[in-house]
Amino acid sequence: MLDTAKVQASNPAISIVIPVLNEAVAIERVCRSLADILSPLDEIIVVDGGSTDGTQDIVRRINSVLLVESSAGRALQMNAGAEQAKGDILLFLHADTTLPVEFANQLRDAFWPSKNRWGRFDVRLSGDHAALRLIEFMMNHRARLTGICTGDQCIFVKRDDFKRVPYPVIALMEDIEISKRLNGFSKPFVIRLPVVTSSRKWESEGILKTLLLMWRIRLLYFFGESPERLAARYYKKKH
Repeated sequence: MLDTAKVQASNPAISIVIPVLNEAVAIERVCRSLADILSPLDEIIVVDGGSTDGTQDIVRRINSVLLVESSAGRALQMNAGAEQAKGDILLFLHADTTLPVEFANQLRDAFWPSKNRWGRFDVRLSGDHAALRLIEFMMNHRARLTGICTGDQCIFVKRDDFKRVPYPVIALMEDIEISKRLNGFSKPFVIRLPVVTSSRKWESEGILKTLLLMWRIRLLYFFGESPERLAARYYKKKH
């Protein structure tokens, strides 16, 4: 007789949670590329925060994907997706980020049996500008030194631990805050195979300008500025 507990222990299921808002251009490609890699035990959960561009209609046409409707706000969407997830490992993915082909094997064979409770990937920015190579190096190196990572680095966590530390519902810096809380369980497990995330925000708004803005926001947060005031400053600068 098949021992399902042993099967689960050696072959954990993965739930990928993708928060979206008006991602009609990218969401079908992302979901179908993941469906080609994942096993029947795994699942893709798209959490929509109120799209008006047809994103929900596209997702409903993909049979292998679960659509969850949520209030707007990335932290609220992450938590809503996690509540619906059945997998043993939760992976939080941005719609403009591409996972390496071997990601599932890395999660199952390396991360799951480890003592680490959570982790992240190294990241590569999609553009060709030389400055982007320096920025991605700095992002990965900073994360190694501090154990703090961003959503672009695709946080993953064992589901039972996430239930104890859900995403903090704050206006900005939620990825920084959850990293700090998860560090209380263990150091992050690092998958060196990089995810590739879009560099459009860097290139469209100016690489140096964006870098200085992000450093300023992080520094203010470190010195106690509220996430609400930081969000107002960040989005005002962007627009």
